[in-house]
Amino acid sequence: MFERDGYPPSVPCWVDTAQPDPVAATEFYGALFGWEFEDRMPAGAGGHYFVAKLRGRDVAAVGSRPQETDSTPVWNTYIWVESADDAAAEAKDAGGTVLVEPFDVLDAGRMAVLADPSGAVFSVWQANEHKGAQLVNEAGTWNWSDLNTRDLDGSKAFYGALFGWEAQSVKVGEFDGTMWRLPGYAEVLEALEPGLRLRQAEHGAPVGFEDAIGWMIPMTSGQSAEDAPPYWSVTFAVDGTDAIADQAAQLGGTIIVAPFDAGPVRVAVLSDPQGAIFSVNTFDPR
Repeated sequence: MFERDGYPPSVPCWVDTAQPDPVAATEFYGALFGWEFEDRMPAGAGGHYFVAKLRGRDVAAVGSRPQETDSTPVWNTYIWVESADDAAAEAKDAGGTVLVEPFDVLDAGRMAVLADPSGAVFSVWQANEHKGAQLVNEAGTWNWSDLNTRDLDGSKAFYGALFGWEAQSVKVGEFDGTMWRLPGYAEVLEALEPGLRLRQAEHGAPVGFEDAIGWMIPMTSGQSAEDAPPYWSVTFAVDGTDAIADQAAQLGGTIIVAPFDAGPVRVAVLSDPQGAIFSVNTFDPR
């Protein structure tokens, strides 16, 4: 399941971050995750789009932030769609907002930037040459994207209407959360990795986990300031959460939430030196 060549519609497929100093950001993430970078922007474009590679495969990207923007950098999540134009129209119908109308990204694909009714921002991706992350779920690659929101019921209605997602409560040991499922996704994953369902069951995965595409996290006063807007966050898989958190701090980043156990994973919330927040986790079925 680590190597991918495209995604089914309604599945998150790519993550990137736009930074004030993208070169400095590549140095941070390169040292932290072992990424190598290739600038995909044409000569003279006036900006950069550094695609991160691990074992020669695309895993994420670091781009230039528009000069007129002064907000804190974030990690962005893209969701695969058959038509960016149709997705934008359907998002409006479901109560969302189109922040950036659909546009072509060279020959890579077509995209739009949207927000759900509570304001959480995400992008949709209609692929052409660029077919999303080619390597996922192994150390140094993207693992999950999660919706952080105060409006669980509204989010269920919006993303259900737009992408066909279902929200399912999951409790494993002391972990109690809400999983986004795309019914039928397991069939795609099973074709990529035969026996996946059986291995997940052997590790104690909850019923329905084979269709999981992300998580929904309720925003509480203990997690964020009361006035913080809802947002999508990203998590990267690592071999050792504690060691990576320490390394991030040594590289100039910040440990936002120190490593802690959540069911079968050990998680930490970090930020890079320019302020983009992300999580790392290590899976240990024991």
